Amino acid sequence: MKAYSSKPFRPVDHWKSAIMALPEGNFFELLRSVFGNIKTPFSKHKLLEDLFAFLSKKENRKTIAAFIGEQDHKVIAATALLNEPETSDLEKFFAGEMTEAELQAVIINLEERLILYRFRDEKNMRLALNPVLDEVLIPYIKDTRPLFPSFPSGSRFPKEDNAKTEATPQQNGPSSYISDPRIMAALFTFIIEEEELFKAETGTEPKGTKSSGTRFQAALTPELRKKVLDGVRQFFPELDFELAVNNLIQLGLFTRTDRFLIPNREKIAEYSELSDSERQEYWAAGLFICFKDSDKSTHNGNSAWDNYSFSFSWSRLRSITSSIHRFRSLLDPDRLYPELTLKRLWELLEERSGGLLNQWPSFLAVMEKTGLLEAEKIAGKEETFWLLPTEKTKEHSSGEPVIAMDTAFSFILYPEISFADGLALSAFCSIKECAVKEATGTLISFELTSKSAVRGFDQGIDAKAMMELLNRLSENRLDPNLDWTLKEWEKRYTGVSLHQGIVLTLTEDNRYLAKAGPVSHLIEKTLAPGVYLLSTEERSTVVRALRKAGIDIVAQPPEGTESFGLRRSGSFRNTFPRLYSSEASEYGLAYSFPGGDKETALPSTNTGAKTSDEGASIKEKFRGVLDKMKITKQERDEILARIERGLVLNEAQLESTSVRYEKLEARGLDYTGKTAIAKQAIETGSLLEITWPGRDGEPNRTVGIPQALEKKEGDSVLVLKASGNSENAARVLKIPLGKISLLRRIKQSIFGE
Repeated sequence: MKAYSSKPFRPVDHWKSAIMALPEGNFFELLRSVFGNIKTPFSKHKLLEDLFAFLSKKENRKTIAAFIGEQDHKVIAATALLNEPETSDLEKFFAGEMTEAELQAVIINLEERLILYRFRDEKNMRLALNPVLDEVLIPYIKDTRPLFPSFPSGSRFPKEDNAKTEATPQQNGPSSYISDPRIMAALFTFIIEEEELFKAETGTEPKGTKSSGTRFQAALTPELRKKVLDGVRQFFPELDFELAVNNLIQLGLFTRTDRFLIPNREKIAEYSELSDSERQEYWAAGLFICFKDSDKSTHNGNSAWDNYSFSFSWSRLRSITSSIHRFRSLLDPDRLYPELTLKRLWELLEERSGGLLNQWPSFLAVMEKTGLLEAEKIAGKEETFWLLPTEKTKEHSSGEPVIAMDTAFSFILYPEISFADGLALSAFCSIKECAVKEATGTLISFELTSKSAVRGFDQGIDAKAMMELLNRLSENRLDPNLDWTLKEWEKRYTGVSLHQGIVLTLTEDNRYLAKAGPVSHLIEKTLAPGVYLLSTEERSTVVRALRKAGIDIVAQPPEGTESFGLRRSGSFRNTFPRLYSSEASEYGLAYSFPGGDKETALPSTNTGAKTSDEGASIKEKFRGVLDKMKITKQERDEILARIERGLVLNEAQLESTSVRYEKLEARGLDYTGKTAIAKQAIETGSLLEITWPGRDGEPNRTVGIPQALEKKEGDSVLVLKASGNSENAARVLKIPLGKISLLRRIKQSIFGE
């Protein structure tokens, strides 16, 4: 769907130009349908002004509004929403709801009623709304509810559907994301403290990677060690661990070596600063990038999860995250949505994202697998409904602890703890327990061991900082022995040390440089007199600092290997911008549908037929006038058809109508009528809609262009090239006229399409 104009109406002169550009025969056919016989001499410009005045009359506008029904409302709203679409755009939008024939019939009827018109741009014919009727159409444009049906959740599900409201969540295997921040912190802890995650494996390029000129992260091809698998089963039985780890690599939070993962602490710190929902949306975006777009992807299948794609960029990650965030912001957490509604919203976002989201089944599968959408089955309903999961609010009062010591060296994490604090604990703690208990819910507990404390010391966290964090989270409710033990472990830790990084050595007469401004701020630790461990791994940074201090010759002996040390240069800052920040808005976060806000767009199942009673009353009055008219049966049939199609707006049109009888459909035993319609459609190249009984008596229905009428054993056989989205599409069908229960010719547009 190609957006063309951002406004629902063109200038009135644009509409007038489109009418004046009609072929002469079509122009006068349109005017005669409104004014009846046209007296000569006449002026096309004067007739057009008369048409403008006719549509501007208050009573005529009121009748036009009264005749707008549910299907009319949908096409009017969609035409505005899709910004002057081509007919193919509307066919795509209404796929699964209207057949091509039904949609074409509605469009043609709206053109006959002068609500829609067509114009040609540089390449294609487009549909637009008549600006003369703007006051009539604006309420239907703003009310996009019929385009996006939804239903109240729980006990408010529509009673007329006779459906029970008990919802049964679908189970589609282990999740790749667990929304509980305690469990995610535990996952990070589990990965960080494992010295070896994988069995050694070399010379294997990850399955599905693309290395030709694109940046990628390696997939998890090595086999997990048995000890790791046992730990996963113990701590994370509901988690798709391998998929989760692949995504951690994809998001740049960890880097994989042959046997273990190295955390990128800068990016992890940024990730932890996000809200719970923002982390989940970034996670979903990373997961979406992980998988190759596949038509086999379904929300209840696993084929999509077997193919990883690592063609990647940070801008793409942010853009997809913003699209996911916008998609969820359009949904009401108190409503259930059929897949049709979600797919339409996705298609609109897909158009505006420039194709970033791609395959719908993959998108829906990722949304469900990451817990951003939940699937529910309703008793009495075959289709699956979708809803936003209920957000669990964290009620934490200032002064209340978020951890509780259960032994001198272990503590339980309360649900109110933040992800950032959980990660801070993971730096120097180990997982003791991670389980879901029926009686108490999810239980997460960490413990302090000498091994975990050493891991914290290695990261520069001293015993004092550890105690300060634990005191803050527990509200100073710690065992007195803990402080003493941590200090004892720290004393033993400093006894024997290994350091990695750039070491600066200064002879005695150059040691003054260690106190010089350009150099002193780079010194992290004095290892010995004249031997200093620096806080940067960039040699060029040190060289520049020494030159500023007046040193023009700096020795840089070669090193045997490059280290895996963590960069502290800040070059990856803002990897995960907040979704409400100005940086995120650069990726198109601001979004709204034309004609209304979120509340207007998606609140209910309103049918859009609120004026149907008034319209029916007007038509009944016109039928009463028709009954009193002295005309032929053919003329009566044609005028009655015009009344039913909403083409008659006042009684004066009944009296002056120039009737041209046109038979559009034939049924059952009307063999002569079916033959005449088929021949006319072959001659004009019109679409035909046909219905005929199948082998088991079920009705078959298709739309296509008739090719010929053939004689076979005394019967006429219609040769039809099927089109549209039916199961018979793109096939040539041969159906005897006698077997056709309904044959309907779909009128062509007066605008030549």
